[in-house]
Amino acid sequence: MNKLLPKNDNLQTETIYIKNMVCNCCVRVLCAVFEENGIRIDQVKLGMATITYNPDQLGLEKVNSILQEIGMEIIIGHERQIVEQIKIAVIELIHQMNNVDSIVQKSEYLVDKLGLSYQQLSKIFSKYEDITLERFIILNKVERIKELVDQDELTLSEIAFIMDYSSVQYLSNQFHKMTGISVSEYKKCGVKNKKSLNALY
Repeated sequence: MNKLLPKNDNLQTETIYIKNMVCNCCVRVLCAVFEENGIRIDQVKLGMATITYNPDQLGLEKVNSILQEIGMEIIIGHERQIVEQIKIAVIELIHQMNNVDSIVQKSEYLVDKLGLSYQQLSKIFSKYEDITLERFIILNKVERIKELVDQDELTLSEIAFIMDYSSVQYLSNQFHKMTGISVSEYKKCGVKNKKSLNALY
Protein backbone atom coordinates (compact mmCIF):
# COMPACT_ATOMS: atom_id res chain seq x y z
CA MET A 1 0.00 0.00 0.00
CA ASN A 2 1.18 3.52 -0.77
CA LYS A 3 2.62 4.94 2.42
CA LEU A 4 1.03 8.37 1.89
CA LEU A 5 -2.43 6.85 1.56
CA PRO A 6 -3.16 5.01 4.84
CA LYS A 7 -6.40 3.06 4.83
CA ASN A 8 -8.32 5.15 7.35
CA ASP A 9 -7.11 8.57 6.30
CA ASN A 10 -9.38 11.35 5.06
CA LEU A 11 -8.37 11.22 1.41
CA GLN A 12 -9.29 13.65 -1.35
CA THR A 13 -10.12 12.66 -4.92
CA GLU A 14 -10.37 15.06 -7.83
CA THR A 15 -9.86 15.33 -11.56
CA ILE A 16 -7.12 17.64 -12.78
CA TYR A 17 -6.44 18.85 -16.31
CA ILE A 18 -2.78 18.78 -17.27
CA LYS A 19 -0.84 20.90 -19.76
CA ASN A 20 1.79 19.38 -22.09
CA MET A 21 0.64 15.80 -21.53
CA VAL A 22 0.58 14.96 -25.22
CA CYS A 23 1.67 11.34 -25.67
CA ASN A 24 1.69 7.93 -24.04
CA CYS A 25 5.26 8.50 -22.91
CA CYS A 26 3.98 11.50 -20.94
CA VAL A 27 1.39 9.25 -19.30
CA ARG A 28 4.06 6.76 -18.23
CA VAL A 29 6.29 9.50 -16.80
CA LEU A 30 3.35 11.05 -14.95
CA CYS A 31 2.30 7.72 -13.44
CA ALA A 32 5.83 6.99 -12.24
CA VAL A 33 6.32 10.43 -10.69
CA PHE A 34 2.91 10.42 -8.98
CA GLU A 35 3.55 6.96 -7.57
CA GLU A 36 6.90 8.11 -6.20
CA ASN A 37 5.14 11.00 -4.45
CA GLY A 38 2.27 9.00 -2.92
CA ILE A 39 -0.41 10.15 -5.34
CA ARG A 40 -2.81 7.43 -6.45
CA ILE A 41 -4.04 7.64 -10.04
CA ASP A 42 -7.60 6.37 -10.34
CA GLN A 43 -7.94 7.24 -14.02
CA VAL A 44 -5.58 8.79 -16.55
CA LYS A 45 -5.69 9.80 -20.19
CA LEU A 46 -4.00 12.43 -22.29
CA GLY A 47 -4.52 15.84 -20.73
CA MET A 48 -6.21 14.75 -17.52
CA ALA A 49 -6.04 12.49 -14.49
CA THR A 50 -8.28 11.61 -11.57
CA ILE A 51 -6.07 11.41 -8.49
CA THR A 52 -6.45 10.55 -4.81
CA TYR A 53 -4.09 12.05 -2.25
CA ASN A 54 -3.76 12.96 1.41
CA PRO A 55 -4.54 16.72 1.62
CA ASP A 56 -2.82 16.95 5.02
CA GLN A 57 0.47 15.89 3.45
CA LEU A 58 0.09 16.98 -0.16
CA GLY A 59 -1.89 19.93 -1.53
CA LEU A 60 -2.66 20.82 -5.13
CA GLU A 61 0.16 23.37 -5.12
CA LYS A 62 2.60 20.57 -4.34
CA VAL A 63 0.99 18.37 -7.01
CA ASN A 64 1.46 21.22 -9.49
CA SER A 65 5.12 21.69 -8.52
CA ILE A 66 5.67 17.94 -9.07
CA LEU A 67 4.13 18.30 -12.53
CA GLN A 68 6.23 21.35 -13.35
CA GLU A 69 9.39 19.37 -12.65
CA ILE A 70 8.51 17.11 -15.59
CA GLY A 71 7.39 19.94 -17.89
CA MET A 72 3.67 19.77 -17.17
CA GLU A 73 1.27 21.78 -15.00
CA ILE A 74 -2.31 21.88 -13.78
CA ILE A 75 -4.62 23.88 -16.05
CA ILE A 76 -7.00 26.27 -14.32
CA GLY A 77 -10.04 27.61 -16.18
CA HIS A 78 -12.58 25.98 -18.48
CA GLU A 79 -11.44 27.65 -21.72
CA ARG A 80 -7.79 26.83 -21.05
CA GLN A 81 -8.84 23.22 -20.51
CA ILE A 82 -10.61 23.31 -23.89
CA VAL A 83 -7.41 24.61 -25.53
CA GLU A 84 -5.46 21.66 -24.17
CA GLN A 85 -8.18 19.25 -25.29
CA ILE A 86 -7.96 20.79 -28.78
CA LYS A 87 -4.20 20.21 -28.85
CA ILE A 88 -4.60 16.61 -27.77
CA ALA A 89 -7.36 15.99 -30.34
CA VAL A 90 -5.16 17.41 -33.12
CA ILE A 91 -2.22 15.25 -32.02
CA GLU A 92 -4.43 12.15 -31.88
CA LEU A 93 -5.80 12.91 -35.32
CA ILE A 94 -2.51 13.60 -37.09
CA HIS A 95 0.04 11.51 -35.23
CA GLN A 96 -1.84 8.51 -33.86
CA MET A 97 -4.60 7.66 -36.33
CA ASN A 98 -4.08 5.86 -39.61
CA ASN A 99 -7.57 6.58 -40.86
CA VAL A 100 -7.19 8.81 -43.90
CA ASP A 101 -10.81 9.94 -43.69
CA SER A 102 -10.13 11.27 -40.18
CA ILE A 103 -7.32 13.44 -41.52
CA VAL A 104 -9.53 14.72 -44.31
CA GLN A 105 -12.36 15.53 -41.91
CA LYS A 106 -10.18 17.27 -39.32
CA SER A 107 -12.68 20.03 -38.56
CA GLU A 108 -15.52 17.54 -38.14
CA TYR A 109 -13.34 15.37 -35.92
CA LEU A 110 -12.57 18.28 -33.58
CA VAL A 111 -16.21 19.36 -33.49
CA ASP A 112 -17.37 15.84 -32.64
CA LYS A 113 -14.61 15.38 -30.07
CA LEU A 114 -15.13 18.64 -28.20
CA GLY A 115 -18.81 19.40 -28.81
CA LEU A 116 -18.24 22.97 -30.07
CA SER A 117 -18.31 24.46 -33.56
CA TYR A 118 -15.00 24.79 -35.42
CA GLN A 119 -15.38 28.58 -35.27
CA GLN A 120 -15.79 28.47 -31.48
CA LEU A 121 -12.78 26.20 -31.12
CA SER A 122 -10.66 28.45 -33.33
CA LYS A 123 -11.68 31.54 -31.36
CA ILE A 124 -10.90 29.98 -27.97
CA PHE A 125 -7.59 28.59 -29.24
CA SER A 126 -6.43 31.96 -30.60
CA LYS A 127 -7.47 33.68 -27.37
CA TYR A 128 -4.91 31.74 -25.32
CA GLU A 129 -2.23 30.73 -27.84
CA ASP A 130 0.16 32.78 -29.96
CA ILE A 131 -0.91 31.07 -33.18
CA THR A 132 -4.16 30.12 -34.87
CA LEU A 133 -5.67 26.66 -34.66
CA GLU A 134 -5.13 26.19 -38.40
CA ARG A 135 -1.42 26.98 -38.06
CA PHE A 136 -1.17 24.58 -35.10
CA ILE A 137 -2.67 21.85 -37.28
CA ILE A 138 -0.19 22.64 -40.08
CA LEU A 139 2.77 22.53 -37.68
CA ASN A 140 1.67 19.10 -36.52
CA LYS A 141 1.23 17.92 -40.10
CA VAL A 142 4.78 19.05 -40.91
CA GLU A 143 6.16 17.10 -37.94
CA ARG A 144 4.19 14.02 -39.02
CA ILE A 145 5.56 14.40 -42.56
CA LYS A 146 9.09 14.49 -41.12
CA GLU A 147 8.35 11.29 -39.22
CA LEU A 148 6.99 9.54 -42.30
CA VAL A 149 9.96 10.70 -44.41
CA ASP A 150 12.37 9.46 -41.72
CA GLN A 151 10.67 6.05 -41.75
CA ASP A 152 11.32 5.87 -45.52
CA GLU A 153 8.44 3.44 -46.11
CA LEU A 154 6.13 5.61 -48.24
CA THR A 155 6.55 7.67 -51.38
CA LEU A 156 5.97 11.40 -51.17
CA SER A 157 2.76 10.92 -53.16
CA GLU A 158 1.51 8.44 -50.58
CA ILE A 159 2.45 10.80 -47.74
CA ALA A 160 0.63 13.66 -49.48
CA PHE A 161 -2.50 11.50 -49.79
CA ILE A 162 -2.38 10.33 -46.16
CA MET A 163 -1.85 13.89 -44.89
CA ASP A 164 -4.71 15.34 -46.96
CA TYR A 165 -2.69 17.34 -49.49
CA SER A 166 -4.18 17.69 -52.95
CA SER A 167 -0.76 17.25 -54.54
CA VAL A 168 2.89 16.60 -53.77
CA GLN A 169 3.58 20.18 -54.88
CA TYR A 170 1.16 21.57 -52.28
CA LEU A 171 2.78 19.45 -49.55
CA SER A 172 6.26 20.49 -50.68
CA ASN A 173 5.38 24.18 -50.77
CA GLN A 174 3.87 24.11 -47.28
CA PHE A 175 6.77 22.08 -45.89
CA HIS A 176 9.27 24.57 -47.33
CA LYS A 177 7.29 27.52 -46.03
CA MET A 178 7.20 26.11 -42.49
CA THR A 179 10.75 24.72 -42.28
CA GLY A 180 12.81 26.78 -44.72
CA ILE A 181 13.97 23.68 -46.61
CA SER A 182 12.41 21.34 -49.15
CA VAL A 183 11.33 17.79 -48.32
CA SER A 184 14.13 16.42 -50.52
CA GLU A 185 16.69 18.59 -48.71
CA TYR A 186 15.35 17.37 -45.39
CA LYS A 187 15.63 13.77 -46.57
CA LYS A 188 19.17 14.24 -47.95
CA CYS A 189 20.52 15.78 -44.76
CA GLY A 190 19.98 12.46 -43.01
CA VAL A 191 19.42 14.15 -39.66
CA LYS A 192 16.16 13.52 -37.86
CA ASN A 193 14.96 16.96 -36.89
CA LYS A 194 11.55 16.44 -35.35
CA LYS A 195 10.36 18.91 -32.75
CA SER A 196 8.74 17.91 -29.49
CA LEU A 197 4.97 18.08 -29.83
CA ASN A 198 4.71 20.33 -26.78
CA ALA A 199 7.27 22.77 -28.22
CA LEU A 200 6.18 23.39 -31.79
CA TYR A 201 6.05 27.19 -31.38
